[in-house]
Amino acid sequence: MLGRWEEPAYSELIMALVSEFLSQLTLAHTGEEEPKFPTVVPVRDFDPAKDAARIEAAIKTKGVDEQTIIDILTRRSYEQRRDIAFEYERLAKKDLITALKGALSGSLEALILGLMKSTAQYDASELKASMKGLGTDEETLIEIVCSRSDEELVEIKKVYKDMFKKELEKDIAGDTSGDFAKLLLALVQTKRDEPSNVVDYQKIDDDARSLYEAGVKRKGTDVATWNSIFSQRSIPHLQKVFERYKSYSPYDMKESIRKEVKGDLEKSFLTLVECFENKQLYFANRLNEAMKSKGAKEKVVTRIMVSRCEVDLMKIRTEFKRHQKRSLYQAIAEHTKGDYQKALLSLCGGDD
Repeated sequence: MLGRWEEPAYSELIMALVSEFLSQLTLAHTGEEEPKFPTVVPVRDFDPAKDAARIEAAIKTKGVDEQTIIDILTRRSYEQRRDIAFEYERLAKKDLITALKGALSGSLEALILGLMKSTAQYDASELKASMKGLGTDEETLIEIVCSRSDEELVEIKKVYKDMFKKELEKDIAGDTSGDFAKLLLALVQTKRDEPSNVVDYQKIDDDARSLYEAGVKRKGTDVATWNSIFSQRSIPHLQKVFERYKSYSPYDMKESIRKEVKGDLEKSFLTLVECFENKQLYFANRLNEAMKSKGAKEKVVTRIMVSRCEVDLMKIRTEFKRHQKRSLYQAIAEHTKGDYQKALLSLCGGDD
């Protein structure tokens, strides 16, 4: 029989196990998306007509009142910004995007116009821009394709086709080549397994050994094997595979990648591993690198701040502070200036 003191602890344990079991059950059935940690959320007491009128007045002001435009558009959700654009057209008899293009310039213009697209539209247009004209901006291509979840990529592909009347896969295939192209295309095909509640130790071991045998163990790398494991296994599974990998290889997965492949392929595999391990830390590191470089790489900073502000920028901020020993807000304040800086600080949503 249970002692008097043991009873509550025992029943609490049972309750905890039951609730854990139920939460696993609901997760398994709802196929829930990752929770969001945005810094930009819908504003209460929203009045799109009033916002539209204030923006029109700001645009008409001699020398343009950028501050008002920033205050409104960086503190409204995408749905709200869309409502403002609708009201603006009714009021000013012209398109808000066109008006903003005429009123703003440089990095501030790029940031504000980025906010007028949905997250998927913005990603799609950044991908398109990275493949336009001569030469490819591989860095952008790698960042977006390797860091987005399958759900996000499915949406991006749909929107890409709507916006540009072309398949994203076709453009990637036409603009990249070799193993790099094969990896990106494998990722864009979104064939990743759903996370399972059952841990398959045999499969973890098999995949870890396959990665080792396809790389470090042999002369030359069997990239096709790496591609299929990296692009098809669920993320929780891969996290365990990389852990197990260390029992086969003298190097961890990232060191192995650096030894085995070079160039864009190396960057892509490293980005994948970093995102599987901690996606928000990956973005925090990208922001830190972009701001450290001479004349902050504004394109990279803008892209991450705009594309993540309604997704997980709050968590990116936390990782930034934890690893850089200063806040993202402080870094932006130090490395950027003018109205562009004001807009970034507003998207950042506060100091930590």
